[in-house]
This record gives sequence, structure tokens and C-alpha cells, in this order.
Amino acid sequence: MSVSTILLLVGILSSIRVLEFTAAQTQVVGICYGVNGNNLPSKQEVVDLYKSKGISRMRIYSPDEETLQALRGSNIELTMDVAGETLQSLTDPNVATDWVHRYVTSYSQDVNFKYIVVGNEVHPNYDVAPYILPAMTNIQNAISSANLQTKVSTAIDATLLTNSYPPNNGVFTADASPYIGPIINFLVKNGAPLLANVYPYFAYVNDQQDINLPYALFTQQGTNDIGYQNLFDAMLDSIYAALEKIGAPNLEIVVSESGWPSAGGDGALVENAHAYYYNLINHANSGSGTPKRPGRPIQTFLFAMFDENQKPGAETERHFGLFNPDKSSKY
Repeated sequence: MSVSTILLLVGILSSIRVLEFTAAQTQVVGICYGVNGNNLPSKQEVVDLYKSKGISRMRIYSPDEETLQALRGSNIELTMDVAGETLQSLTDPNVATDWVHRYVTSYSQDVNFKYIVVGNEVHPNYDVAPYILPAMTNIQNAISSANLQTKVSTAIDATLLTNSYPPNNGVFTADASPYIGPIINFLVKNGAPLLANVYPYFAYVNDQQDINLPYALFTQQGTNDIGYQNLFDAMLDSIYAALEKIGAPNLEIVVSESGWPSAGGDGALVENAHAYYYNLINHANSGSGTPKRPGRPIQTFLFAMFDENQKPGAETERHFGLFNPDKSSKY
């Protein structure tokens, strides 16, 4: 092999950035585990994969008992959603108490519950919207009665905001404010964070005229005219600005989903997804924070563990996985 060929190979290898997780990174970075697929590994295999890759935080979207059994003794920190179809029933305190006993208390000795999520991306005009706060209240009361430290929250998306650019102008919409205001008061009272799904990908594909790809992928050099180097920080800070305007300036935000698809739509390429996940992991863990909340790691869940071939919606929805169904890394 010639010297020039060796040098070329060294250059190629040095440019490959491996998507991996270290103990320090997984203190703030977790991965969402969705199950809308007919080709996914068993629940035990998935938990074993989290452990083997050093991924110490998981979000699941319903209280699946097979997953909870697999998580016993794993030390994986769990964020667990309430299934949407059960939200109305949980407005009954007795039903909420039974729910907590079945899915939380029964496993709490050897499963590390961090957050219970009541409602994922619920909008004020949804039929279940009136049930969110009563269900949150009843579940938190049952958890407190069981002397557990788990916090109850809800996960919102960016469509509840308006005037999000520049980020300091971010405010909840007129329709969202009456819905989200009492929920925010509940979170402040209970010392729980607000969960938010933050997707620069969707902001980028919906406004490619004003948002460039490097800004969305954390690869922009230097800050823009309002002092931001990446779209993720700008989106997150717009939510912080909205919280300030609603009287909750000190409420913490946990990013409960963020990801980039590898196929199925504009900008949905393996190289873009790889760059986004790699740079988001490093940014969240760096301790740099955002311009409005500097000097702190950003608790973030990557979406998602696997491609989900049965997930409804646009084609991109089926291509957010970091791992293939055979458990090999996509990146």
C-alpha cells in the first residue's frame, strides 16, 4: 500500500465521528423507546441494549409491564407516559391511585422512575385537554402518598407558542394560555419541570427560505444577528421566554424528544441525522446551556431508539431510529 493511500485512509477514518455514549453523556442524554414496529427486538433485548451501550435514561410511551419487568435492577432512569386512552379515567382519584399502585409502586423498589408524563403534545382543542391537569394532580397525589420522589409533568410541542423569533419574543398563543397556565402553576408548586419536544428538523423543513441547514444541524460557524449559533437553542429559549411571560421564570425544561429522520423527506438523509444526533449529544452534555440559560447541561431525550415501520403519519416518522431492528447502530 502506498504512502499516499495510507494517508488518504487515515484522513477518512479521522473524519468519521462515531455516535456513542459515555457515562458523562448519559447523565443528561437518554433515548425514547417507541414500539410502533413489527420487527423490533424483545423488551428484554432492548433493555440489554441500553445497558450495553451505556444509555442510562429511557422514555416509554405507555406503562408496558413487560418493559417494566425487564427494567428491574437495571438502574436505567425511566420517564413513563400515561397511555392516552386512559387519561379521562385518571380524573377519578381512586382510579389514579390504582394506576400508580399497579405501574409505579409495584416496581419502585427496583425500577428508577424519574417522571410520569400525562399527555404528549396535547393541544387545548383536543378532547382530552380538560383531563390533563386533573389526571396530573391525582397521579401526583398518589405518588406522594406512596412516599415516592417521582415527579409528574406533561410534554408540549412548539406549536403552543407564537412569536418565537427572536426567541425573547416567545409567548404562548391566546388559545394555549388558559390551558397551559394552570399546568405551569402545578409544576411550579410541585417542583417538577416542564417537558418539551423540540424538533429543529420540522422547523427547518417548514421554512427552508429563512432557516439554513447548518443552523439546524449545529454546524453553523459563529452566531447569527440575534446571538444564536443553532436552532435548537433558539427553540428552547423561546419556550423559556414564554414561561417568563406566564410567571414561571425559574421553571426548568426537560427536552423530552428531539431527533432528525434519516429518510423519507426533505433534508432527511443519514449524514444529516448523524450530524444532528452527534452534535446534539455533545451540546446537551457540554454544560454551555443556551443563551437564556447558560452554564448548565440540557436534559435531553433523543428520538428514537429504533425506526418504527408501523408508525402512522408522514414517511419521515418511520425513520428516526438510532439503531436498526437487528440492534446494530445506524450510525
